[in-house]
Amino acid sequence: MELDLSLNRRRFLSAALVGLGSKTDPRIAGSFVNDGAELGHRLRSRGPFRTPARRERVPLVIVGGGMAGLTAAWRLHKRGFRDFVLLEMEKQAGGVARWGENGITAFPWGAHYVPVPGPKSLLIRELLADLGVLVEGRWEERYLCFSPQERLFLHGKWQDGIEPEIAATRRDHDDYRRFEQRMAEFRASGQFTIPMERAGHPPDPALDHISIADWLRRERFDSPYLDWYVNYACRDDYGALAADTSAWAGIHYFASREPDEKGPLTWPEGNGWIVRRLLERLSDHVRTGAPVWRIVRDGRRVRVVTEDVEYEAEAVVFAAPTFLAPYLMDDAPPVSGFEYSPWLTANLVVDRPPRERATEAAWDNVIYDSPALGYVVATHQSLRSVDGPSVWTFYWALANGPASRNRKLLLSTDWAWWRDAILNDLERAHPDIRQCVSRIDIMRLGHAMVRPRVGFLSSEERLRAAAWPGPVFFAHSDLSGFSIIEEAQHRGVAAADRALAHLGDRP
Repeated sequence: MELDLSLNRRRFLSAALVGLGSKTDPRIAGSFVNDGAELGHRLRSRGPFRTPARRERVPLVIVGGGMAGLTAAWRLHKRGFRDFVLLEMEKQAGGVARWGENGITAFPWGAHYVPVPGPKSLLIRELLADLGVLVEGRWEERYLCFSPQERLFLHGKWQDGIEPEIAATRRDHDDYRRFEQRMAEFRASGQFTIPMERAGHPPDPALDHISIADWLRRERFDSPYLDWYVNYACRDDYGALAADTSAWAGIHYFASREPDEKGPLTWPEGNGWIVRRLLERLSDHVRTGAPVWRIVRDGRRVRVVTEDVEYEAEAVVFAAPTFLAPYLMDDAPPVSGFEYSPWLTANLVVDRPPRERATEAAWDNVIYDSPALGYVVATHQSLRSVDGPSVWTFYWALANGPASRNRKLLLSTDWAWWRDAILNDLERAHPDIRQCVSRIDIMRLGHAMVRPRVGFLSSEERLRAAAWPGPVFFAHSDLSGFSIIEEAQHRGVAAADRALAHLGDRP
């Protein structure tokens, strides 16, 4: 196995990082942080866990403190229901919207923005209005991303925007225009909505059963730039290559939002800002460091077992990733078709900006043809000088090859190897990056987000899990097939409403 993993490491980076050896100055410190793999593996193997010392009766339990669980709690709270607890396995709630802080700034550990919701996205607009982001129909300017928003390093230069332009040919531009026209047609059809269930019907199987890469070929899009751009979008939002992503999901990325929307909405800690605001209201209900290791139907009640307390509930909102359900419940729905992408996120303490070549640093920074996804600058929303220290959040979806193999690679490779891989990648755009960075902390997520693989969105397995009858109501964004905040909120709110109905809509 060691030989196999060693070969996989070389294959993993060979395309983008060939010839770049380890040159790291030993002054760069850091570690793995927020590692939950050991606890996750104990859940998978069903133990060992302590038997709880006490019991507590509560009408409703939410399992999972990511965005789905928190917005389920937000919905209950808004409807005047207070008799519930939210149980989160990790020490910090938020899931992939967790955040960190140091002496320089707050910074995200995952989700870092919200696309500006259109007028039909009522639920997310309601949440953002509650949090003071949308005031009397206007977006607070301080929460809209400052300019410059994004740039791409291509052919040795930075360009504005992520759609490749440097050396683009007439044929590339023709494909760009034709692609935009096709996306406008799909947008006008009304079948690509956010949340997806607002369309009123499941995804079209004809588009779900081919990949977006195959769809591009079928439509005779030949531009390598367009191919890269679509592939980048799939890796960025879905953690999957275009060849492995449902065409319906690939089209949804481009056709579900208005092309002229301003934004995005962002904060130094990314979507951790939303988590903070929700926890300010809901902290009395939230129990962190409380992994649920068993959920048992007991007549008309459900026993939810942690190491400290066994909760006796009448309804459960299961807002943890759906793939965990069979490890906790004997009567869970089949979930073998749910596939998840492993991810790595790193926060780099940058003591001084790298020397740039006639361009201003942007919020989102992408390197063309990199195996990684680039980085966002946590201090970009600050009004202070851009020449001071900062924190860069670097994202890497391990999309190339089987998820199970990449998960082993992620968890078996030491911190120093990933440190050097990150710096090798950044060095192509920032040759002096090693002299600028003093610390790199890395978070590994073996099951960061569900993949909308070919055929999954129209599968009976996904539809059955989404409609699973109570008293356990599933709520994770993976029920939608892709992990965006609007889908997490929709699933959390829908499960909360179903649980309240099950309880008789009591106040």
